[in-house]
Amino acid sequence: MQNIRNIAIIAHVDHGKTTLVDKMLLAGHLFRDNQATGELILDNNDLERERGITILSKNVSINYKGYKINIIDTPGHADFGGEVERVLNMADGCLLLVDAFEGPMPQTRFVLEKAIKMGLKPVVVINKVDKPNCRPDEVQEMVFDLMFSLDATEDQLDFPTIYGSAKNGWMSTDWQKPTEDITAVLDAIIDYIPAPETLEGDSQMLITSLDFSNYVGRIAIGRVHRGELREGQDVALIKKDGSVVRQRIKELHVFEGMGRKKVESVSSGDICALVGIEGFEIGDTVADINNPEALPRIAIDEPTMSMTFTINDSPFFGRDGKYVTSRHIGDRLIKELDRNLALRVEKADHEDVWTVFGRGVLHLSVLIETMRREGYELQVGQPQVIIKEINGVKCEPVELLTINVTEEYASKMIDMVTRRKGDLISMTSQNDRTHMEFVIPSRGIIGLRNNVLTASAGEAIMAHRFLEYQPWKGDIDRRTNGSLIAMEGGTAYAYAIDKLQDRGRFFIFPQEEVYAGQVVGENAKDNDIVVNVTKSKKLTNMRASGADDKARIIPPVVFSLEEALEYIKEDEYVEVTPHHIRLRKIILDELERKRAGR
Repeated sequence: MQNIRNIAIIAHVDHGKTTLVDKMLLAGHLFRDNQATGELILDNNDLERERGITILSKNVSINYKGYKINIIDTPGHADFGGEVERVLNMADGCLLLVDAFEGPMPQTRFVLEKAIKMGLKPVVVINKVDKPNCRPDEVQEMVFDLMFSLDATEDQLDFPTIYGSAKNGWMSTDWQKPTEDITAVLDAIIDYIPAPETLEGDSQMLITSLDFSNYVGRIAIGRVHRGELREGQDVALIKKDGSVVRQRIKELHVFEGMGRKKVESVSSGDICALVGIEGFEIGDTVADINNPEALPRIAIDEPTMSMTFTINDSPFFGRDGKYVTSRHIGDRLIKELDRNLALRVEKADHEDVWTVFGRGVLHLSVLIETMRREGYELQVGQPQVIIKEINGVKCEPVELLTINVTEEYASKMIDMVTRRKGDLISMTSQNDRTHMEFVIPSRGIIGLRNNVLTASAGEAIMAHRFLEYQPWKGDIDRRTNGSLIAMEGGTAYAYAIDKLQDRGRFFIFPQEEVYAGQVVGENAKDNDIVVNVTKSKKLTNMRASGADDKARIIPPVVFSLEEALEYIKEDEYVEVTPHHIRLRKIILDELERKRAGR
């Protein structure tokens, strides 16, 4: 029997979680040092590296002093709630990683709350103690207060604390005494995290995650709850509706380092991957064929936002994407449902339109960005919040928003949030920064981040998490400026843009191709106007008395995908292709738009 420890890592975005896991892998002598290239081993998906966030949970395991430590990486963002729940199901304890300067953040709280409810034993790691003006002792007290407020048990509150710097590769029980390596963390895991219970009896395993291979198809991943699973064993797959299907395990793999290795059998407490199980969903149970007993299913948070996805039907469709038909997009969305638990997809009455439900703008934009990189072209509408009727009252999702900003901008922030129907519930200040908490409707958050960063000169740190459904708060003023719309298709000229600059700000560069109905800029006033950006200068033989003035063009506004989604109005789409993000009116023809507007 191996000595096993299953542990989930919890941390806020950018507190050094992935760096710490990389160092633990090095401590297990599984890798040559990656420091030369400076690349992270764990976040190996391009999107994760660019945004610096973990989106997909991953399993890694290391051997240390004869113990096998299974490390499960969790996403830190409240938008990925579906990922978090199923990950924690596999663990017996958690490693809570906190920045020595910032302290515990709202998103850390989101995951920690779930971990404490599940009864996981925490080990606290206070990272980045080498930063100037860090305050490890205060942060340790903040963590204790946070756990206390989350109703942790006495055993959970009696947590060990390790201090150190993952980047510099050391951890210690005293932050003023640096050591040479990170073994202090590994020792704490072995000493404080309980070993998984070995339950004898009929085999049982809950499928909590899945992988996909082009050779063997879908692979079920989970933790063996009791008994043991063997290669070639006949098992029962218990579905959501209670039906039982007979299946056979073709191959059995356990995790080792970043990879997997094939084994004959896996006993209770270890995490494994099964090849050969077909037609399963996450939350199904693999059980003994003679005595099939189901384990409790995973409860997944409900989606709070929806968006319209449709095929790209603009004049530029098919120019740079490989997959442009409705069949391609439909198949891709169905495939995403396999992995993405918190997502729902509904086909609308119209042929080529889907309504996709998710946890927030970030959750949905990550899906759109992934599809775009795979070569899909599609159009998406404005994000809408999901409204429920509870006891006959119209209710909407409400979030807890925290903004941390320097004192001079605090009043601006309060003004912006209260205009969007937010209520200030607490405000504290320390070291000339102000920390504010608001309760705000989810639809008030759409488009807020941009404004907050602009108004605070980039100083604000903003985070939010879903709270509950509350009665409808009334109308919120969205963007008040109208759009500048291209009159006809062609190439945009600097000459035309220069003459139109007093009308508003532009989103396009000179020499860029545009089509009629494309949104090329923002009007300074609140109405839409149609402008001709394809007009070139007439070259005649006549000379004007004044010399020709050169066109002086203000650089255009370039949107990221999230910014574009938060910017558009209800009658606009974002057109997403592998190389371009364009804004457009849903109805391209100006006369048609006027008729519809009446």
